[in-house]
Amino acid sequence: MHVDKIAKREVKIGFRNPWAYSFMALFSLFTLALLIIQSQSYMEGYTYTTGSMLNLILYLLPLMTMLLGSFSVTAEKEEGSWQLLSTYSLTSGAFMWGKYIGLAVVLVSIVCFGYGFSGLIGVLIGKSFTVSALLFFLFFSVCIVLLFLGIALIVGALSGNRWQALTVGVSIWFFFILAWPSLLISVLSFLPYTWIKPAIQILTCLNPAEFVRLFSVVKLGGGSIFGPEYYQWINWIDSPMGIIWFINLCTIWIVGSMALAIFSWERRRYRD
Repeated sequence: MHVDKIAKREVKIGFRNPWAYSFMALFSLFTLALLIIQSQSYMEGYTYTTGSMLNLILYLLPLMTMLLGSFSVTAEKEEGSWQLLSTYSLTSGAFMWGKYIGLAVVLVSIVCFGYGFSGLIGVLIGKSFTVSALLFFLFFSVCIVLLFLGIALIVGALSGNRWQALTVGVSIWFFFILAWPSLLISVLSFLPYTWIKPAIQILTCLNPAEFVRLFSVVKLGGGSIFGPEYYQWINWIDSPMGIIWFINLCTIWIVGSMALAIFSWERRRYRD
């Protein structure tokens, strides 16, 4: 069995999973709420409304991705599917990359359905997203999904059951999304002033939610809200090579997290 077969199997399992449809319904309602928010104000470039919508997406999508991704991996252990799959000439790398691709298809489909549903309802009631806004939020959401999916597979590989995956996944989500600003300020307060800018640049790269949000806000023209400490980041993003730098950073994150997930799965595989 190879990557494509594992991916196809994962897509089939994913669309049979009631969790997937629960999240699809939740995300569809969520995007309808975003539609209502944007219909009540003028949205062009970066505004308070745009920032609020980005933050709301950051609250839901990483958590949804962490739970679906980690539960998919731990289910293989709990239900005994991995014992059967391991009898084939299947490497840990092929298994995990197949998982990643299949889950990415399922999650991106949920995101596309949510935005498509809200867009259709918006057209019917005469209060739809603009095409540029819809594409922008879709791009932002897909980036979040692809980056956090790698982390979810690490959690699934390290966890023995769904309860462990739930606990660890929610903890990581809390750390990256809710606790990050307070922790960042706390860490920076102990550093000399000359170290603050380099530290911010390094720490921002370590949080996928933060650098995706930063990239999105700057592209919307709201880079000034971050202050002088992010001046170098703003220059990188606004440069002609900004999108290339961003894609490279996302690729490094995905490949790095998948390498760790494969290593963790391989280690547990031979230990078991």
